[in-house]
Amino acid sequence: MIEQLNLKENPINERFRGYLPVIVDVETAGFDPQKNALLEIGAYFIDLNENGSFVVSGSLHYNIKPFDGAEINKDSVNFIGIDPFDPERDAMDEADAIKEFCKAVSKKVKENKCNRAIMVAHNAHFDHSFIMNAVSRHNYKRCPFHPFSTIDTASLAMGLLGHTVLAKACEISGIEYDSQKAHGALYDAEVTAELFCTMLNSYQKMLNFYREQHNA
Repeated sequence: MIEQLNLKENPINERFRGYLPVIVDVETAGFDPQKNALLEIGAYFIDLNENGSFVVSGSLHYNIKPFDGAEINKDSVNFIGIDPFDPERDAMDEADAIKEFCKAVSKKVKENKCNRAIMVAHNAHFDHSFIMNAVSRHNYKRCPFHPFSTIDTASLAMGLLGHTVLAKACEISGIEYDSQKAHGALYDAEVTAELFCTMLNSYQKMLNFYREQHNA
């Protein structure tokens, strides 16, 4: 199995069993994906450079209006610093945002010759649940994401770095983390993508070292 993980030879679709990892962060007006508003989506893609290392690639970002009947938890929006009804947010209707987001991800899936996208996030169940509930709410039939599987960077960080908190995991990995920018979906998605790439690349170096030692 170790021999098959030579990223200089295998494209990204082979590395993740036909899935395209998409790093996602959402900001919400509470913790209930069925009742509370989805307010913001940030996402990043990853790619392989000429050295076979994972690097952060292009991004997507959407400010979103609360759906009709959505509940707004004041403590939640105060914590993340978002006024859901601020006209300067230039927010989209949720249905339009979800459609654009899914279409953009589907395009990347096709470009990379993958079968499907898989969501990568820090404490991924939370972000995945809000996206999938929004997809269901608007009866969008062409969601590119796996319906239940995710890659959780909090779990990866626990195993590889010994910590689950995003800021601390970034510090351990040598990634700059600006707490003043935290709780913005695009920024949190960016640092999560950097952390994900760092952990993948470190793991690959470990495998290469193991292979070299055992082939010596």
